[in-house]
Amino acid sequence: MSKKRLFDMSCVIPGLIVLSPLLLVIALWVKVDSRGPVFFLQTRIGQHGKAFKIIKFRTMSQGKCGLKLTIGEDHRITRCGHFLRKYKLDELPQLINVLRGEMSLVGPRPEVPEYVALYPDKIKDYVLSVPVGMTDYASIEFSQESELLAQSQQPEIDYIEKILPIKLAYHQQYVSEQSLWLDIVLILRTLKRVFFRSSLPVKGSKYL
Repeated sequence: MSKKRLFDMSCVIPGLIVLSPLLLVIALWVKVDSRGPVFFLQTRIGQHGKAFKIIKFRTMSQGKCGLKLTIGEDHRITRCGHFLRKYKLDELPQLINVLRGEMSLVGPRPEVPEYVALYPDKIKDYVLSVPVGMTDYASIEFSQESELLAQSQQPEIDYIEKILPIKLAYHQQYVSEQSLWLDIVLILRTLKRVFFRSSLPVKGSKYL
């Protein structure tokens, strides 16, 4: 077992035990708040291009179609979904993905197949040479991605043409710098960004 995998397991197993009451409360809230399953499963691309189902708490009304992206005050988001998304609580079930070995706590954030298909081949092979993760440089920088894209007249095009290349650059940076210490630093930076999210400006002009 690699040091990275050992670190993940030493965090995830106790974490799931400690967080189990919170996870149960959220699951009940999601179920009571709107019709549909508790969890949302979506195909993402992991290490070496292997597809897997990422697990999140469902934050959208069932049966409503739309873009792959979530933009601003999306009408599909449920009442509890707004709260869960604000504090990234909908992402907690991905600890199960980490436990299964499909993800790591830190690594390039996994994308849907449609967007991975747009990666240049050499960059794709490099970025996906390591385990994908719950957080990374790009996740921290684009923690307000939904609000950012809400400023765009053509959000999906702007995501593909402007934001995705920046994310890929961050992913490459992580792969080149990866270390256990960097993972710890990025986890702490992620927690800080989540807890102080409401005080951060949406930096739309920087990217769009």
